[in-house]
Amino acid sequence: MKVIICGAGQVGWQIARHLSGERNDVTVVDNNAELVRRATDSLDVQGIAGFASYPDILSKAGARDADMIIAATHSDEVNMVTCQVAHSVFSIPRKIARLRSQSYLDAIYSDLYRRDHMPIDVVISPEKEVADAALQRLSAPSAFDTETFFDGKAQLLGLEIEENCPVINTPLRQLTDLFSTLRSIVVGVRREGTLFAPEAQDQLFVGDQCYIFCHVDDVGRTMEIFGKTHRTQERVVLIGGGNVGLAVAQALEKRTTRVRAKIIEKNRSIAEFAADALERTIVLHGDGLDRALLSEANIDRADAVLAVTDDDKTNMLAAVRAKAAGCPMAVALINDPTLVPLMGPLGIDAYINPRATTVSSILRHIRHGRVRSVYSIGDAEAEMIEAEVLSTSPLAGQLIRDVDFPEGVLVGGILKDGKLLRPTGKLRIEEGDVIALFTMSADVPEVERLLQVSIDFF
Repeated sequence: MKVIICGAGQVGWQIARHLSGERNDVTVVDNNAELVRRATDSLDVQGIAGFASYPDILSKAGARDADMIIAATHSDEVNMVTCQVAHSVFSIPRKIARLRSQSYLDAIYSDLYRRDHMPIDVVISPEKEVADAALQRLSAPSAFDTETFFDGKAQLLGLEIEENCPVINTPLRQLTDLFSTLRSIVVGVRREGTLFAPEAQDQLFVGDQCYIFCHVDDVGRTMEIFGKTHRTQERVVLIGGGNVGLAVAQALEKRTTRVRAKIIEKNRSIAEFAADALERTIVLHGDGLDRALLSEANIDRADAVLAVTDDDKTNMLAAVRAKAAGCPMAVALINDPTLVPLMGPLGIDAYINPRATTVSSILRHIRHGRVRSVYSIGDAEAEMIEAEVLSTSPLAGQLIRDVDFPEGVLVGGILKDGKLLRPTGKLRIEEGDVIALFTMSADVPEVERLLQVSIDFF
């Protein structure tokens, strides 16, 4: 597959990293020559320095025979024009654009939008993806990471192992015997900064971060087994009332279960806009780092605080101050991955990485064959892939124990006839089943071979 990626920032670089690692022909375009050089030096990609929306630049990038273009620059306008040029001049069949402005998104999803006028096949909204991620963090407040699979039937939970965890120093194979009816499995463990797929004899130790794939009905029980409390979130304070904060508040207002939300926003015009757009949410104008304002928002009685401003350090400090004031759970929006190691020492419970959520969203739309969902874990260290098993797949008709999976791959769950089953060695994988696989990034090409998905692109 020949792909042009416009924008060599963090999102573009991560997408290029994924696709080039899977033996695709990737060309990166950016007007910043240094970013292009970084991509070509560290990845197996070609690079063109120039403006992505210029026809001559796209021509140099190989647009005449490209299969897909991904417009992920920092400018909505450049991304839209790039897709238009890709369609009108080069007839590139698949066009993906990242758009931030809510005004553009409203127009695109309304009657004002016409495909023949603005030919974009897939629109990715980072703010919407981040808002969805924030809501998922609230649904599992003791988890530092979470994502849903199988149309909401399963959930991937990231849990840190603490001293009160009942299953410390217990081989993972014994968990099956101790909790025979529990539909959950540890698919990944990060220990001392290194992520790996555990084997049956491996144990969990204090400080480990483990990724657990479980049936949605067993989330509460799984939390208890791993020493976590499953709390309901009835009072939430949002620091930041921009696109992300507003989207989260609007989603909370639509929930059938009542959630009392308050927003603290420093910019007066943004605060006024949020207040007009919301019905039941209280909007306070002021600095989210102001102790008096946090007290006015009753932070000590809140169940959770979400710091979602556009400044990482503000989010981290606001989360720390909210925790110090008595809020039991703090989630911070963090763009810079180098700040993530500070989360633990600062006592921040969870974080949201906008780039990771955007990368995962784009990957869902560019995978081959019957792949239904992809979630990027950590710093593109691993993926959770949900895919339908085709008749041509080497997996079809095989018992799980007979499949020669790579060392870095584990089966999280299998959906048979709409029923989610816990994977066991005796379980047979059949055509039409939907399988969820945890795979280290280096093993993704082999997983695609096992799923026989590379033969069917769109």
